Amino acid sequence: MDISEIKKQVEETVKKIQSDEGLMEEFKKDPIKTVEKLTGVDLPDDQLKKVVDGIKAKMTVDDIGDKLSGLKDLFGKK
Repeated sequence: MDISEIKKQVEETVKKIQSDEGLMEEFKKDPIKTVEKLTGVDLPDDQLKKVVDGIKAKMTVDDIGDKLSGLKDLFGKK
């Protein structure tokens, strides 16, 4: 799996988790098992942890973007 495939998998997994409250709860409790379930990839936990870290980082960036977008509305810019 090359880097572009990994990025694509991370983005798809983030979308799935963010769109399903149940998956979000599972991810918070056991991110590695949740990612394994969603991707069908069974890697050693230390390798899968890197993917989980990428997913968490992407989710944080998306959340910050949403919050910044909301700030524009406060100042009358849309």
